[in-house]
Amino acid sequence: MANFLKLFTRDSFILAIVAIIIGLVLGALVMLIGGYDPIAAYGALFERVYGDAYNFGEAIREMTPLILTGLAFAFAARAGLFNIGGEGQFLIGMTAASVVAIQLKGLPAIIHAPLAVIAGALFGGLWAALAGYLKAKRGVNEVITCIMLNWIGLYTANLVINRFMLLEGQNRSVDIQPTASVSIDWLSQMMGNARVHWGTLIALAAAVFFYIFLWKTKQGYELRSVGFNQDASRYAGMNVDRNIVKAMFISGTFAGLAGAFEVLGVFHYQSVMASSPGTGFDGIAVALIGMNNPFGVLLGAILFGTLTYGSAGMSFAADVPPEITRIVIGSIIFFIAAQGIVRWILKPFYSKRKKEKVL
Repeated sequence: MANFLKLFTRDSFILAIVAIIIGLVLGALVMLIGGYDPIAAYGALFERVYGDAYNFGEAIREMTPLILTGLAFAFAARAGLFNIGGEGQFLIGMTAASVVAIQLKGLPAIIHAPLAVIAGALFGGLWAALAGYLKAKRGVNEVITCIMLNWIGLYTANLVINRFMLLEGQNRSVDIQPTASVSIDWLSQMMGNARVHWGTLIALAAAVFFYIFLWKTKQGYELRSVGFNQDASRYAGMNVDRNIVKAMFISGTFAGLAGAFEVLGVFHYQSVMASSPGTGFDGIAVALIGMNNPFGVLLGAILFGTLTYGSAGMSFAADVPPEITRIVIGSIIFFIAAQGIVRWILKPFYSKRKKEKVL
């Protein structure tokens, strides 16, 4: 329990909170310059998210894929890898889940839905493992391969939908089989037909798995060791190449799960996309806000989801353009990345605390 609490009491957590506050203040200043009322805008934002059951459920739905794609980036980062390919893994996981959910017929729900979820996670992991393999065996930078795999994933997803599952006359697939749905119908009815699903609980469980696996198991220790120093890890007898591939595979399963739950729990079909939806890239921002900490990612997804979904409330109720929300999010990420600035702001408070301790 003490080790768990340390995740929330470290200096980095304080820096993240201060960065969030600075980002919100900076957003308020931008609103004032633009002639908007920041108090009314932020009030409308939170009213939109937490004002009624339906919007609260939809906000949770918005946060769920952000948690999983954030965990995907954070897990790879803990192993010393920069997985910028969450977008492609998200799309491949979505497509694999769609194939199982649409093409397999006659299965009971207790088998069909889990099978579709597993397919999404597995193929998302394998898609990421490709980049990990090229990194481990050929020394190819994972950033380059992940970017290329993002585009390949987008076109592969569109090809599969167009060739095998296209709804005639529409730019999307046919609907998934009802037995593959992971929606929570009784909870949805309670929340005004909000699109809530089991993926939210899986995302929370994934964060717990992230923590236990990396900090409580031998394999997790090896992954973190490889992330800190590959040469020292290799000298200690660890299989560096295998750990790189393993880290990317696990990272990709998180992003693949995000894509699977979007099809199985939210839309119940898959669209042919002209461009990537951006969920994987938003996950990078969430991970940075959460300091690549699994529980920080949860908080980062709550913040990011609240700001993203609540921006509609700012637009309608306070007439504030949604771009202001992006300025706030960008400012938060900037100040988290530029920790030296935040430390400089906090320096007088730390100095005062030290003087009080001396006295």
